[in-house]
Amino acid sequence: MVKVYKPGKVAIVLQGRHAGKKVVVIKQLDEGTKERAYPHAIVAGIERYPRKVTKRMGQKKLAYRSKVKPFIKVVNYSHLFPTRYALELEGLKNSVSQDTFKEPSNREDAKKTVKKLFEERYTTGKNKWFFQPLRF
Repeated sequence: MVKVYKPGKVAIVLQGRHAGKKVVVIKQLDEGTKERAYPHAIVAGIERYPRKVTKRMGQKKLAYRSKVKPFIKVVNYSHLFPTRYALELEGLKNSVSQDTFKEPSNREDAKKTVKKLFEERYTTGKNKWFFQPLRF
């Protein structure tokens, strides 16, 4: 079978609470693990997308509207839809791992680092498509 979900690949969640949201694959587990016997991926996505900004808005309003609310999750491959897009994720690889999901405090710390990385990428203007809500 061809490996579709490589680290950095952008996908769309099809089922569950975050259905219709865009995610980045951080780690793929094609064979599964002892706890999860099915093929799955660790993903980081955007729960709440940044809002539209215009030139006439001030710095304070611009900063407020550029906020991103991320989520991290373990998702079954059958609930993901791959896209042609990819996202370079140097910092994301180190921030989220299998152990992150065992302790709530680790999960919150990982979410904070993901939030910082996503907002940084959004303000630089890279990967614009990833930071817009899915149109359907």
